[in-house]
Amino acid sequence: MRARARAEREARTQLQARRVRRTVLRRDGMRSEVAGSDGSTRWLLNFCGNDYLGLASHFQVSGALQDAAALHGVGSGGSHLVSGHHALHDALEREIADWLQLPAALLFGSGFAANLAVVQGLLGEGDACVQDRLNHASLIDAARLAGCRLRRYPHADAQGALRQLRTLPEGAAMLATDGVFSMDGDIAPLRELAIVARVQQALLYVDDAHGIGVVGPDGRGSVAEARLDVEAVPLRLVTLGKALGGCGAVLAGDVDLIGHLAETARPYVYTTALPPAVAGAALTAVRIARHEHWRRERLTALVQRFRARALRLGLDLMPSETPIQPLRCGDNATALAMSAALDAAGFWVAAIRPPTVPDGQARLRVTLSAAHGDADVDALVDALATARDACADAARRTRP
Repeated sequence: MRARARAEREARTQLQARRVRRTVLRRDGMRSEVAGSDGSTRWLLNFCGNDYLGLASHFQVSGALQDAAALHGVGSGGSHLVSGHHALHDALEREIADWLQLPAALLFGSGFAANLAVVQGLLGEGDACVQDRLNHASLIDAARLAGCRLRRYPHADAQGALRQLRTLPEGAAMLATDGVFSMDGDIAPLRELAIVARVQQALLYVDDAHGIGVVGPDGRGSVAEARLDVEAVPLRLVTLGKALGGCGAVLAGDVDLIGHLAETARPYVYTTALPPAVAGAALTAVRIARHEHWRRERLTALVQRFRARALRLGLDLMPSETPIQPLRCGDNATALAMSAALDAAGFWVAAIRPPTVPDGQARLRVTLSAAHGDADVDALVDALATARDACADAARRTRP
């Protein structure tokens, strides 16, 4: 195993596909003090996180965490079905169900665990899960672990989903998609997928990790933006670690399905519940996200400002109206070089490479937050154009 690990690591090195963790020492709004490999530290303006509404460091959210920890301690002490289900967990589930206008909700430690719970809890051998080709890795892994047939259709292609469902034999079927795609920033064609699911008698499940808090009326996500109800989308995922600034996730939707998963889903039954203090912080964040509409308005304005300025400078943006703004680079070397140039200029923008994205589609995944300023966005676009030009010049110099 060690020899295999060394060989695979060397192969990733040759492909410039190695991944390296960076340690954050302190955060001040959207600025992060980051440790270097040589022991140095420097402050970078973060444009690659998922704190879309600027709630991760909000004083009310932090205060709620501290107050709840002082009252209830650090850990929950057990799984939800034994002794770990706290009143703050219950209040958070009810608040999210009310926000999304859904009958029930169920709290998980992570979105990854919640996706495993849905697919493993509802499907098995003889069943099928049909998924968008660009779905999050947790949905793909969930289908594989469930033992059901996994079929994937071309990205955002409702007719492709229909063709896949039509080829399946008898058995339960789930049609699963991201709401907002995490690496492309575009939104799934949910109304068309809902029609396909209804015609083929499949359950439509939407992982709305990057849509909740950001799109739709009152920030209720991509399903609400598509004007779909619980009959059309019986289950959806709400993450607490993106726009809501914390950690954990909630499944929301149909009462019977939520009740079944609460009793049987292995990622829910066999794990310790989130600390009550984390649930208390998330509860405060949800209330802020629900009612402070200016955060979404501010975010929308920044997205428009970024795209207009970037397109004027000829930057190769992918089509997206969400806070996820990918810039095409093509090969790994260019993505890494541009990321390094931005780092030197004081901006933190990670290079995203295969297998997270398809081969030949390496990119810079720029993400915007309501906590960014106009001047921050303008300076980033200028730095992106400078980095692009420098990479192009370097490529010309090395060309035979």
